[in-house]
Amino acid sequence: MNIDAHSAGSELTADEAGARFLRDFAALSMIGRSAGGGVDREAGTIADHESRAWWAGWLEANGFDVRMDRIGNVFGLRTFVPGAPYVLLGSHLDSQPLAGRFDGAYGVLAAGHAARTVAGRVAMGDITPAVNVAVVDWFNEEGSRFSPSMMGSSVATGKLALEEALAITDATGTTVADALKPDATFETPLEVANYAEIHIEQGRILEDSGKTIGLVDGTWAASKYLVRVHGDQAHTGATIMADRHDALYGAALTVVAARELTDRVTAGKLHTAVSTMQVLPNSPVTIARFAEFNLDLRSDDEDVLEEANRLLQEEFARIEKTARVTIERTLTHEWGLRSYTPAGVALATTAADAAGLPASRILTVAGHDSTNMKDVVPTIMLFIPSIEGISHNEKEDSTDADAMAGVTMLAEVARRLVQGELWNGERYVLPTTEG
Repeated sequence: MNIDAHSAGSELTADEAGARFLRDFAALSMIGRSAGGGVDREAGTIADHESRAWWAGWLEANGFDVRMDRIGNVFGLRTFVPGAPYVLLGSHLDSQPLAGRFDGAYGVLAAGHAARTVAGRVAMGDITPAVNVAVVDWFNEEGSRFSPSMMGSSVATGKLALEEALAITDATGTTVADALKPDATFETPLEVANYAEIHIEQGRILEDSGKTIGLVDGTWAASKYLVRVHGDQAHTGATIMADRHDALYGAALTVVAARELTDRVTAGKLHTAVSTMQVLPNSPVTIARFAEFNLDLRSDDEDVLEEANRLLQEEFARIEKTARVTIERTLTHEWGLRSYTPAGVALATTAADAAGLPASRILTVAGHDSTNMKDVVPTIMLFIPSIEGISHNEKEDSTDADAMAGVTMLAEVARRLVQGELWNGERYVLPTTEG
């Protein structure tokens, strides 16, 4: 590992700080690097462990106290005011299969650099801290190997029981506990005052509008389903068409119907997707008896989402009759429009103005660890532009200028948070931080 160690009080020019961030990000991006220039670091894999070890080394080299909790979240702490809670900054290092370099990892490293900058300014007397600062790599945000997604932050916020999470298996039967095998090192619970996260947008609103920073003030609403289509196994050649109960045919009609829902509501108001399909018996000459997949509906208008769900139910009834199958739909996740802390959005707006960065308010369509944290502490979520809106793809990219601007923005937000500008005197105890 080749990481330059600098003292906490080192002063760097903006150009030097930016160059150092880009150098570190290039090094991190080599871990699990894919042939197409992206990364492949699913949670709990060798590449994920390597990236987490790199992160722990980076934290140690830059003066952080490194700890890991029982679900595998990796923290770095800088304590200025003993007994005070921590402003927590972070994101995730795990990726989708054959994904981009930026999703999550950018936010983790940006958090480290921003916290280091704040710590240096505290050491030099430029900042009078009211609280401390900590950074985190949340385990298994992506949920591609182990479901559900945002696992580490879900456990840390009490939304998912630790033992339940550790028992979850991947497709091969490997449990989260087996994939992790962490040694928790927290002697006392970590108390959090605020949380802030920066991430790539994963869309192209910022790029199209010419803004550098997205100030996230809310989330889209969503309905997520596990859909099972039940048919009857038969010969692909010999069975006459009128006698077929083809589960894969029913699934295919459902995929098309879900996509075409977006044409039946106001343009741009509904996103739909089908993913992770399993087909049985999955034999070359056998009609499928069963198909199972995930179905995702999202909208920035709860009325549109409600209408989409109603239309989808009508489509299911039609498909059951057409394909001569039965469809079972189970709601796995559902949420409405959810706001981020208004005072946090106002603080971030002021910070962007102070940093001279063009910014605008934006909703997040994707889920992030901040969507869990905002339910327990005042939280700030920030975006930088994604080139052409590409994400979960090896071609995912952001410009160096935008990446460095995001670090500057997060450092300004972190400075204000450490000074206590958003702290209301309350503190949240992360339940998984007990050793």
